Amino acid sequence: MYARTSCRSLSIAAQSGFVRAAGRRWNHTPIANDGSYDPGIPPPLSHIRILDLTRVLAGPTATMLLADLGADVIKVEETTRGDGARSWYPPAAPLRDVLPKGTEHLPPESAYFLVANRNKRSITVNLKSPGGKEVIKRLVQRSDVLVENFISGKLAEMGLGYGDCKQWNEKLIYASISGYGQTGPFRKNAGYDVVIEGEAGLMHITGEPDRPPSKVGVAVTDIATGLYTHGAIMAALISRDKTGVGCWIDCNLFETQIAGLANVASSYLVGGQEGSRHGTSHPSIVPYQAFRCKDGYIMIGSGNDRQFQTLAEKVLLIPSLQTDPKFATNQARVENRAELIQIIEDALMREPRDVWLKRFEGKGIPHGPINNIAETFKHPQAIARQVTVDVEHPRIATPVRLVRPAVSYNGKKMPVRIPPPYLGQHTNEVLQELGFVQEEIVEMKNRGDI
Repeated sequence: MYARTSCRSLSIAAQSGFVRAAGRRWNHTPIANDGSYDPGIPPPLSHIRILDLTRVLAGPTATMLLADLGADVIKVEETTRGDGARSWYPPAAPLRDVLPKGTEHLPPESAYFLVANRNKRSITVNLKSPGGKEVIKRLVQRSDVLVENFISGKLAEMGLGYGDCKQWNEKLIYASISGYGQTGPFRKNAGYDVVIEGEAGLMHITGEPDRPPSKVGVAVTDIATGLYTHGAIMAALISRDKTGVGCWIDCNLFETQIAGLANVASSYLVGGQEGSRHGTSHPSIVPYQAFRCKDGYIMIGSGNDRQFQTLAEKVLLIPSLQTDPKFATNQARVENRAELIQIIEDALMREPRDVWLKRFEGKGIPHGPINNIAETFKHPQAIARQVTVDVEHPRIATPVRLVRPAVSYNGKKMPVRIPPPYLGQHTNEVLQELGFVQEEIVEMKNRGDI
């Protein structure tokens, strides 16, 4: 198994640097710089083990970002179905004709699961059985961080809450991700991105002003919560280096989305101004929105009077607009928004989008095409920055293409060391690391512990 970019193939064994330490846990050692592996900086979390009890998107995003930085992330999944995102298909990747032994019964690898689980190892554990709890206990004792996204209090009821785990490992960082947080009247409510988008204000300000509220095209609240959790864990690791003790992190979708309201929240809190929907337009700058062309859409952001003058004279070729008192200043353009927008759109509808994009070049006016997803990945900048990577997977017929980590270090990106795992791919491997012998593992399978 390996990940490959357009530069060269990268051996998964050479990239991972896993070295067994006294049969207790895996330590990641630095890789010799032989040219095959150069992440820009030494993977900063190569000494960290993450116990991942999360599912779907927010939690898996957080743990994937930690895995990208070199952490050994052990993803614990339900014994028969695994992460719920595994069943969210189509689409799914095409399977090999010959599958790894024992995986023939598993469903195809869903695109949704593949997006947030690279660089992880998967084990299946029954959290409700005594044997399964013993597995988790041993993992807690040997882990630096536990991340979970159960309903608030659920793991504590099962004897796996922060108080329980802290007794087994006082240095453990325990990160809980929930819909509404660990306290308050809504703490027991399940958290769903689309519900929180509505409940925490985002949907109210998303969409066209004369249309119903709209959700964002992707689960942005989930993703933002994953980013917040990732940052909080990094901060807690730094704190532990100073204090020698762990902590309990409380991240949730509700507060994440409220924090993400940014200037809209500030406008309400400071000035009492209620938010509203503006589609792609800006409430106080005109023209600043998406416009139709003959065969598509283009985004134009004319942020000041000088840029508008250039737009009128050198792009639209309607120089009279810049001297018309109704449009000469931004305040006037805001007051006469509807008339000006119609004039601009009428002009743009005369030519295809690419003609206008060419005419905008070098004029200093913020602009860009409204691309579909295919166009996004064909974008010259996306190609130049190598935003995707092809990864070999033991169950997938052809190399699966994934989005690479978004951040570079000294011009290099952390690699995809391990493809998103199939369900239970590393169960035996991890249990042996924890000290279980093969006879015990067989017995645990027969009991339904794993």
